[in-house]
Amino acid sequence: MIVTKILGDCPKCGGKNSFGNVSVCGDHVLRGCKICKYSETVCLPTVRKKIIYLDQCFFSSAFREGDSRFVEAAQRIRQLCAHQLLVSPFSSIHEDETHQWSGYNGKNKDDLMEFIKATSRGHEFEPAYVVERTQIIRAFQAFLANHSPEFTVKERDVVRSDIHEWENYFRIDVGRYRGDIDQIRKLKHQSVEQLLDIFDGWRQSANTFEQDLAIEMRDAGKAYLDSYFQYLSRLNDDNDYDVLLERPIISMVVEHMLFCFSKEKQLKECLKQISNFFLSEHFAKIPYEWVSTRMLVTLKDMVKRGAYRNREKALQSLSGVFYDIEHIATYAPYCDAFIMDNAMADLVSKPYVDLEKRYGVKVFSLNTWNELFAWLDTIEAEDR
Repeated sequence: MIVTKILGDCPKCGGKNSFGNVSVCGDHVLRGCKICKYSETVCLPTVRKKIIYLDQCFFSSAFREGDSRFVEAAQRIRQLCAHQLLVSPFSSIHEDETHQWSGYNGKNKDDLMEFIKATSRGHEFEPAYVVERTQIIRAFQAFLANHSPEFTVKERDVVRSDIHEWENYFRIDVGRYRGDIDQIRKLKHQSVEQLLDIFDGWRQSANTFEQDLAIEMRDAGKAYLDSYFQYLSRLNDDNDYDVLLERPIISMVVEHMLFCFSKEKQLKECLKQISNFFLSEHFAKIPYEWVSTRMLVTLKDMVKRGAYRNREKALQSLSGVFYDIEHIATYAPYCDAFIMDNAMADLVSKPYVDLEKRYGVKVFSLNTWNELFAWLDTIEAEDR
């Protein structure tokens, strides 16, 4: 028997310093002797952890160790996680961004990802596309049943139930396919360049915030349908079977929605109801859609009011804006706290987003670092 932490002599065989903890499993710890076969199970108290999301900027800065503020915060967070008071799962977006990291001072992207997973103690959010699809299916089912359009945030949408259990001494790491790094970096840069290209048009727009919001929401719904129809077109008209391997994940959303209907229902009628859903309050109140569209329209409103006039500075400030929006829109509604950069923290505090008021998540950035540590102090104090 492998003993991970020695507690003393075995109560059965009397072996000197041979008895201790073997493993932790959910709500109990297994103890045993490394000499004889004696073992016992000890129940552990129930724990309920606070969930904090650490964005890529936080992890990168703490890993480089160039700014003591991030290093200190990471150490404090790891300490509270070890005490089973806090948990900071990593996400698929962390993996996507880390995959593009070019390295620093002899450290590479694999080192950074290991740092992220170690800080997260192996806990992981569901992939972003799974959360997005889950929200849409739940809202669509409510739409079909004529239930209220108000969306109830459920923790199980983003994390497994065992996140609030005691952690074992070991974690299993499973990698996943990443894709072409250079191509991803190129597309990321192009997307931000294209965003900046439309800033002049934004500044000249006379639309109200509500009008822009309605346009963004309409386009968001249209994107799901367009992607699905493009997939069908390649598959049916061109006999392009490579699309089965290459199809974008977004094209699968409508396909999953079709499973909500009975087999007897005609495809045309199903697609009509799906189209109506994408124009409904049920769709508009999905957390991912609600947050992402408001963040984009708030950014547009800031640009119209004079922000980001210097293109080079804007390119630097907004270089990761689409990843930032995806991080926040996907996971913030399910967290107790979220650490992000100053620009994003300022954006989500604007009246039309007001993330904390909408979902109760505490937002921290370098501008509110003292408040972050005060919040961590509160968590520790509540456990005494």
